[in-house]
Amino acid sequence: MIDLIVFRIGTNKYAINIENIQRIIQAVSLTSIPNANSFIDGMMSHEDKVIKVLSFRRLIGMPSYNEELSVLFTKLKGAHGAWVEALQTAVNTKSEFTKTTNPHMCELGKWIDSFTSYDDSIATIFNNLVENHKQLHHKGQDILDMNKTDEKTAKTMLDVDINNIYVKTMGALDTFVAEIETVANSLQKLIIYEKGEKVFAIKVDEIEDIVHADETSIKSSSDEESDNPFLQLEGVLELNGNLINMIKSVEIPH
Repeated sequence: MIDLIVFRIGTNKYAINIENIQRIIQAVSLTSIPNANSFIDGMMSHEDKVIKVLSFRRLIGMPSYNEELSVLFTKLKGAHGAWVEALQTAVNTKSEFTKTTNPHMCELGKWIDSFTSYDDSIATIFNNLVENHKQLHHKGQDILDMNKTDEKTAKTMLDVDINNIYVKTMGALDTFVAEIETVANSLQKLIIYEKGEKVFAIKVDEIEDIVHADETSIKSSSDEESDNPFLQLEGVLELNGNLINMIKSVEIPH
């Protein structure tokens, strides 16, 4: 039997033997290393040592978490621009509004509900976004209700209130983008990994679980053979209906 740390990268899950892991900590701001391998995010101080930080995302050919968040926020901004346009059309033509006025049901609302950060500065920005986003949807519902009895007032509310709240909501989202590195660090984790005399950190999206598994339950996989000299896999483990990629070893580039 072996003890494993299960972590997530995007929608994929990986497991690594706990015997090589010193500890797990929150991701932090890093010092860049000139001319470093593209897999290395930077370096940091850890227990009176300076260690390198390996980006597992880059190791497996995925964009960085920062890049993924930037794409997501751009998509969410576009979706809410379309939401405002749809509300304007519904009010001006008295047609059905087909989008949601529930702040928890749109894509941004779902992301907000899934977001957790222990960084105080990010929490302040986040709370501002939550409040403005909630007001935007609630005011939209108020306008739709008002439009049934008083079209003129509804259109005034649409032109003034919705536009003001929308600008504030998008401003809060832009602030998130401006603080993208801090946001990403507040979500990601660092696995302090020890192999022989080497100690380095592996940056991952999220720690999923610590599991006790039978080595005989590991099945071979076509992904075991890889051209990547810094990552060796040894098959997949099926756990609670999920397939988890088993890591045999990880190396840090020089």
